Amino acid sequence: MILFEDWGLIDYESALKKQIEYVEIVAANEAHPGFLIFCTHPAVVTLGRQTKPEDVFAWKGPVIEISRGGRATYHGPSQLVAYPILNLKNSRAGRGPQEVRGYLRDFEKAIVETLKEFGIDAIGKTPQKVPGEIAESDETGVWVGTRKIASLGIAVKKWVCFHGAAINLFQDAEAFQGMNPCGFKSSTMVSLEELLGQPPPLEKFKETLRKHCSQFL
Repeated sequence: MILFEDWGLIDYESALKKQIEYVEIVAANEAHPGFLIFCTHPAVVTLGRQTKPEDVFAWKGPVIEISRGGRATYHGPSQLVAYPILNLKNSRAGRGPQEVRGYLRDFEKAIVETLKEFGIDAIGKTPQKVPGEIAESDETGVWVGTRKIASLGIAVKKWVCFHGAAINLFQDAEAFQGMNPCGFKSSTMVSLEELLGQPPPLEKFKETLRKHCSQFL
């Protein structure tokens, strides 16, 4: 069973350093069940490998270049971040290290099923293009209609995946300002609070997400 840890509020660089340490632990023992980490970051924009110049144009906070896939992503106190650190050779359905997309789809399913328990009908990797956007995207993530509620981006080292998902829980007027998250306009993003009319019970949300990650990953 996946080992669970809640790191609380932690700066992005410290969390990334700890993730790398956990990757080495998992890589050194193929029988290791892996880790599921929950945390929250102070406001920061991270630049994935597919970031384009127009993704960040007036963001006033810290910016960090990282090794995960995807484009520019916002992390902040209005989100819950989930970092599964798993050996892809041992993960569910025996998916091999070449099946990163299958892992992403399963991760999306875990978030979709979590949202369903809060009355939100969501889908992973929307098949439709969002009209009027400035850039193409593979739409990886979790969507409610044409609005994005969770952004996903991972990296793989020694067949162990890390990085993960940022789920928008609360409304935050400063989030996504001065950037195009994942290549989309900031207005594309939506939070549970906006959809439900009130913030979700945080501990209940964590417990539910943990349950579904254990089921699908």
